[in-house]
Amino acid sequence: MNLSDSQTGGRVAPRRVSAMEAVLGHLRDAIEHGRYAIGDRLPSEAELCRTLEVSRPVLREALRALQTMGLTVSRTGKGTFVIADTVEDPTFGDYTAGDLMEARRHVEVPVAGYAALRRTPEDLARLARLLDRMERETETTAWVAMDTLFHLAVAEAARNPVFRRVIEEIRDALARQSAFLDELGGRREQSDREHRAIVEALVAGSERAAVDAMTHHLDRVGTTLTDIVRSPRADSPTQAP
Repeated sequence: MNLSDSQTGGRVAPRRVSAMEAVLGHLRDAIEHGRYAIGDRLPSEAELCRTLEVSRPVLREALRALQTMGLTVSRTGKGTFVIADTVEDPTFGDYTAGDLMEARRHVEVPVAGYAALRRTPEDLARLARLLDRMERETETTAWVAMDTLFHLAVAEAARNPVFRRVIEEIRDALARQSAFLDELGGRREQSDREHRAIVEALVAGSERAAVDAMTHHLDRVGTTLTDIVRSPRADSPTQAP
């Protein structure tokens, strides 16, 4: 079974998925349909790599995603075990996706409004440089690092150290969520456009436009999370043969 070159189906234009997404889809489908039951240990990495014909780094990314989704747990020296057969609420570091999104809406939306009123030319220049670099970046890890810097820079432009400290506190979770959405939801280009709309509102000094742009950005993040969490058997056929 070779999952290194898979493609999604559906009525809209298909999006070619990565090998990691294909492996994740295959393993998630097997768990959700009971081929690996709760309490079962997944086959060893060597066996899965051989069966699915993928590299170990690709497999490990998929296994990390399964754990983020709350379907499995990795036990040192023992392997990966199934702990749930449905995805409830992904976890990013210390926080669940639901808790993180709820907090972000109450923090980052007003922060964007304050930033529109209080930003300096230096703030705008920094954000413009970040956007330019993000739009040129092709490597996920580098892009994710800049994504978290972007949200921190908006908080800094609000000129309230409490807001900045809150974003610093959730920065690791933001990075994990960003990488998860980029890998599984193809969010990068869309996110870049949303970030640019936020900066344009800051440049205009429009509190209302900045609040609306950040709200739209977080709405799209939430929608993508919902799409990923929704069971494959409830929407489209599994990607893997």
